[in-house]
Amino acid sequence: MARGVTPRQPARTGRQDKVSRSAARAKPLAAKSGQRFRDANSSHPALSAAPHKAKKTDKASGKKATAGKPPGYNPVAPERVAEILKRLDALYPDVTCALTHSSAWELLVATILSAQSTDVNVNRVTPELFRKYPTVEAFAALNPEQLEPDVRSTGFFRNKSKSVVGAAKKIVSDFGGQVPDEMDKLLTLPGVARKTANVVLGTWFKKAEGVVVDTHVHRISRRLELTTQDDPQKIEQDLMKIIPRDKWILFSHQIIWHGRKICYARKPSCATCSLENICHAADKTWSTVDMHKNAKA
Repeated sequence: MARGVTPRQPARTGRQDKVSRSAARAKPLAAKSGQRFRDANSSHPALSAAPHKAKKTDKASGKKATAGKPPGYNPVAPERVAEILKRLDALYPDVTCALTHSSAWELLVATILSAQSTDVNVNRVTPELFRKYPTVEAFAALNPEQLEPDVRSTGFFRNKSKSVVGAAKKIVSDFGGQVPDEMDKLLTLPGVARKTANVVLGTWFKKAEGVVVDTHVHRISRRLELTTQDDPQKIEQDLMKIIPRDKWILFSHQIIWHGRKICYARKPSCATCSLENICHAADKTWSTVDMHKNAKA
């Protein structure tokens, strides 16, 4: 080496020549897996408004670029919504509520207990619970404190015990021991808001009075840009405007199952998702399309 010549040193950031390490890792995956989605949207102008590209890297900053919505792109265009529903039908044609139940009352109790808990955990609790207290009248005869040990593992057991016992007492006193099948009457029961009422009406009574908005529907409907709202009731109103009424019940179950199997809150499995090339969520783990900065959970 000539005297006075200093060899080139690597950058302290770990990046050389302003190349993003994450972008470099993404290239082989895109090349390997992108072919599966390449031709899916060719016949849907609204679906293909955003060009099918892998994540870009800003050469000046070395950061992944997040694209804005292209001109003319309408995330709630009827043809895009129809395509989402078509793909969900192919993935989950006959799904229903995962809560184990044999009556409207059992479904109501299970749905109340499922708040801030998992369906799997609730299904472990309810068989013994309903064996111990087989009728709504048996629950109505309890004090909330008596129910607490039976539902402790579902979390927030004190509030849930008050809701279940309170709902049972009101059903016995005001509705002749039968769970009402009308939205306004269900909403008078302690612990019952629109989500719980929609579950009971849709799953048991087969009445499409609204769309169930739980944590999965909240997250995925925002990622798919079907709403920009954060409040569950406003999200429900947005979905009711764009989803055909005869799909309200099934759509909720499909999105819930999709959230459990693929579209996780953290690290969604985008590379295996059938909706990937029409989803522009900013928090995707892998993408063949531009990502929209406001499309996120």
